[in-house]
Amino acid sequence: MAMSDDNKHLQVSIWRGKSEGRFVTYRVPARDNQTVLDVVTWVQRHREPSLAYRFACRVGVCGSCAMTVNGRPRWTCRTHVRKVARDGRLSIEPLRNLPRIKDLACDMTPFFDKWQRAGGRFKGAARRGDPIPRLERSSPQRRAADAAIECINCAVCYSACDTVAWNPEYLGPAALNRAWTLINDVRHAEQDRILSVVARDGGCHACHTHGSCVEYCPVEINPTASIAGLKRHTLRRLFASGDS
Repeated sequence: MAMSDDNKHLQVSIWRGKSEGRFVTYRVPARDNQTVLDVVTWVQRHREPSLAYRFACRVGVCGSCAMTVNGRPRWTCRTHVRKVARDGRLSIEPLRNLPRIKDLACDMTPFFDKWQRAGGRFKGAARRGDPIPRLERSSPQRRAADAAIECINCAVCYSACDTVAWNPEYLGPAALNRAWTLINDVRHAEQDRILSVVARDGGCHACHTHGSCVEYCPVEINPTASIAGLKRHTLRRLFASGDS
């Protein structure tokens, strides 16, 4: 990766303001093993104390530092500059498909509202006196849930999704992926309700199967496969009801 000024500096364009803002370019020292989050933090500490952005763990656990880097949604704490800078230049803006609050911080409310609408909360079917349900780890349902369970709601997939951009009613990959895990959890009490919700307009059948959610997921979950599973279940339910 070529750096400007004898490999000593980066030219970093950062979005400032809300939706009506603009990119502002900063000259940032280039360091070995530097992450994009390191770059943003340097700008905030040395050039723009009012720069708004989010981060917490810095080690790829919380997902709160997700931003759009050179047009691609990423966790900035795990994105090394040397792998993404183009001729010593970086462009950093908030996640797409979400309202912009200020600078690099976006409003996650629509994302979490849809997660709730898809039935994302676990509700146990067992009562206090019932025996604890056995979870057969080798069962197809358990394996399907395990493959999708590691989502931490960073919204990278939501930002990458073209259908979210086109259809404001679409629940999005993360919400539908969560619904899939609960459909496959024998302990969950509201599986029928989830299937009813995800079968509606804006649910699983709105997905165009572009696969951007799979390509960009930082923890390598496959929401497209989860959504395909929901499509199969809702169609079987429809045919079984005789409403087809």
